[in-house]
Amino acid sequence: MEGKLTERVSAEHVAKLEEAAYQIRRLSLEMITYARWGHPGGSLSMAEILSVLYFHIMNIDADNPDREDRDRLILSKAHASPALYAALALKGFITIEEIYTYCEPGGLEGHTDRTHTPGVEASGGPLGMGLSVAVGCAYGLRLKENPRSRVFCVLGDGELNEGNIWEAAMSAAHFHLDNLIAIVDYNKVMAKGFVWDLMNIEPLIDKWSAFGWDILQVDGHDIEALCDTFYQARWIKPRGKPLVVIAHTVKGRGVEIAEFNYKWHTHAPEPEIADQMLRALSKQYHRPELGYSRLDDVHEKESFYGGE
Repeated sequence: MEGKLTERVSAEHVAKLEEAAYQIRRLSLEMITYARWGHPGGSLSMAEILSVLYFHIMNIDADNPDREDRDRLILSKAHASPALYAALALKGFITIEEIYTYCEPGGLEGHTDRTHTPGVEASGGPLGMGLSVAVGCAYGLRLKENPRSRVFCVLGDGELNEGNIWEAAMSAAHFHLDNLIAIVDYNKVMAKGFVWDLMNIEPLIDKWSAFGWDILQVDGHDIEALCDTFYQARWIKPRGKPLVVIAHTVKGRGVEIAEFNYKWHTHAPEPEIADQMLRALSKQYHRPELGYSRLDDVHEKESFYGGE
């Protein structure tokens, strides 16, 4: 939505990023189904965002996840951890097999835990906390005179109801943290309905602007547009202000029955439904039809959370 491409991205590379987004969706549904618990809607909506960040924009190294010059991503909407775990697995921070420990005792936490999983930069749980963590991280990098590293913070749209978000936003502007890039996954749906019915957050651009932030808007499912927008956010736009990318997305993107449907905000599909979802997903993305990989053994598994 913001002007012309400032960075040429080849069709081949775009195809690879689209494949990563597809796999993030597939693995998210796999782990949620196997765990019998999770938040599919908000995981599916940010697949392209994570694909572009992890496989195109961010400076990270799975072999050295704590390197000082790395970029940091903080998932403030930590209930959408399946998508993050999927991206980390595809990037090599954890194994694909580890995603099936999601919500198991000693396995991947339902909400992010930085002490347990390589590549996770901040523990999460209560909404509204992530931007404060990101502000502290960005300020710390400034004190260390690290000018190249960036802190990315993914926020939910309903999460913007939290007052702590705006305290952090005010602080970021006050300290001129132009190494901080917030991303609003604006999928329009909260746990019990549409954002504008439950707590309207508009006019969103005016709000962020009033708090002293630069703003970019983008179609959050358009790979090329995301590449361009994050390139601008990282290299072109820094001018003494923090920056927010408002990414317009679809809750439950890629699974028709879940799109814009609050009932799939937090609900693990039954294995047979997941099988149908994944077959439809593969067809929609013109991939070989592939169902739920653990359809046979999941019925014998008892969920730590008791299922839904």
